Amino acid sequence: RTHKNQQNDNKNTPNNREMYKLVEVYFVSQIGRLVIGHNGLLSTPGVSCIIRKIKAIGGIILTASHSPGGPGGDFGIKFNVSNGGPSPDTVMERIHQVSRTLEEYAICPDLRIDLSRLGRQEFDLENKFKPFRVEIIDSVEVYLQLLRNIFDFTSIKNLLAGSEQLKIHVDAMSGVMGPYVRRILCDELGAPANSAVNCVPLEDFGGRPPEPNLIYAASLVDAMKGGDFGFGAALDADGDRYMILGQNGFFVNPADSVAIMAANLSSIPYFRQHGVKGFARSMATSTALDRVAKAMKLALYETPTGWRYFGNLMDSGRCSLCGEESFGTGSDHIREKDGLWAVLMWLSIMASRKQGVEQIVREHWAKFGRNYYCRFDYEGLDPRAAFYLMRDLEAVISDKAFTSQKFAVGDHTYGVERADNFEYVDPVDGTVARNQGLRIVFTDSSRLVFRMSGCGGGNGATIRIYAESFERDPERHSRETQVRIIKILLLLKPVQ
Repeated sequence: RTHKNQQNDNKNTPNNREMYKLVEVYFVSQIGRLVIGHNGLLSTPGVSCIIRKIKAIGGIILTASHSPGGPGGDFGIKFNVSNGGPSPDTVMERIHQVSRTLEEYAICPDLRIDLSRLGRQEFDLENKFKPFRVEIIDSVEVYLQLLRNIFDFTSIKNLLAGSEQLKIHVDAMSGVMGPYVRRILCDELGAPANSAVNCVPLEDFGGRPPEPNLIYAASLVDAMKGGDFGFGAALDADGDRYMILGQNGFFVNPADSVAIMAANLSSIPYFRQHGVKGFARSMATSTALDRVAKAMKLALYETPTGWRYFGNLMDSGRCSLCGEESFGTGSDHIREKDGLWAVLMWLSIMASRKQGVEQIVREHWAKFGRNYYCRFDYEGLDPRAAFYLMRDLEAVISDKAFTSQKFAVGDHTYGVERADNFEYVDPVDGTVARNQGLRIVFTDSSRLVFRMSGCGGGNGATIRIYAESFERDPERHSRETQVRIIKILLLLKPVQ
C-alpha cells in the first residue's frame, strides 16, 4: 500500500483509520495473508514490485498521488492486479458490477496491528475463520534488491561519490519517496545526505501539491539555476513520476527523456541481459520516441492515455520501455511507471557517457532532431460546453476536405496529412478503446492533439491541447519552446 502518513506509531490518525478498516474487512473476507509497508508506507513502484515478487492476487494503493494532501485534499484508492499493474477496464467494470449488488460487509473491529513493528503478526478468532497473517515489511528493501539487478551500482556510486563527484539535488516533495531516496541514493550509492531534501513524508506534503513540474518544484528549479548542482530531480508523492533538470536549471521534457533512455539502453545491464523488444508511448506524448524506435528497427506502439494499456504489451513480450508526457516512464522490470528507476537511468547514462544532462540532450537532438512540445490545460470548464466543443471540432476534422487543407502561419505553411479521433486496438487481446482524443498530423510531422481528461484541478471538465513541432536543423534547436509552438496554435488562416 502507498500511504501518505508519516507517523511511526499507531496513533489513530484519519489515514491510519482507513488502513485499519481495510485490515478489519480483510480479516473476515477469507484472505489469508496481507502485506503492508513499514509504518504504512510503500511507493507505487514498490507495490508493483512486491505484488510480482510474492505472486499476490493484487494490491490496494491508498494515495493522494500528485493531488493536494491533508483533510481537504484529494484521496484515491487504486487496485493493481496480479501482474503488478493498474486494473484493466474489464476488471474495473467487473468490480463496479459487483459493488452494485453488495448488501453488507463484515468487519472485525477489535483487530489491532502494529504498523511500526517489522515481521509477522498472526490472528485467529475462535476458529471461526482461517488463520490470518499480517506481514509488516521493510518498505524499501524488496524494491532495492530489484534495482541492484537492473543497474551497475558501482558505476553510479563512482559518479556520485568518486574523485570527480557529481553534485545532485533530489526533492522527494514530502511524499512517500523520502525513505527510498535516502536509503538508495544516499546510503547505498554514496550521495551526501544533503543531496536529498523534503524526505520526511508529510500528510499535507508541506503545503504544496507534490507535482514534479517547473511550477510546484520551484525550489528545485531555483537551486539548480545557481549552477552548483550537475543533476536535479523531483519525485511525486507516490513515486511513479519524476522531473529531470541539468546544471543551471536545464529542463528535460519527459517525452525527450524516454527517447534518450531508449537510445542509451546499452548502458544498462538489465537491457544488455534481457534485450530490447520494443517501445510504447501514449498518443498524446511527443513522437520523439518513434524516431529512436525507427533507427533501432524496433516496434513502436501508440496507446491511449493510461498506464494500464502498457501492461498487455509488456506481458506479451512486445515492449521493454514506455512513457507518457505527464512525467511518467517505466520498463518491463515492473508494471508501473517508476520515478526513482528513471533517476537511476539518467545517472547510469551520465556515468557511461561521462557527460552532463544538457550535453546528452543536445547530442540526442543533433542525431534525431528536436520535437518542440507543449501541453495546455483548460480546467474547470462547463461539461456540456466542453462536450459540444469536442464534438464540433471532430466534425470539422472528419470532413474529407479537411485532409487537403493547408494553413499559413507567418512564412510557414502547414499541410494536413491526416486527422482522426484516435482509436486503439490492443494487439494482444483485440480489445478496442475508442474516442481517445482528436489528432491533426501535418506533413512536416507537427501535430495538434485535443483530449478530454478524466482528471484535473477543480470542478468541471478539463480539455488538454498538445502541440508538437519537429525540427531537424541543429541550428534551430535552441529556440524557446513556447515561441516555436505558438505557430502551431495559430493555425487560423487557411491557404486559399
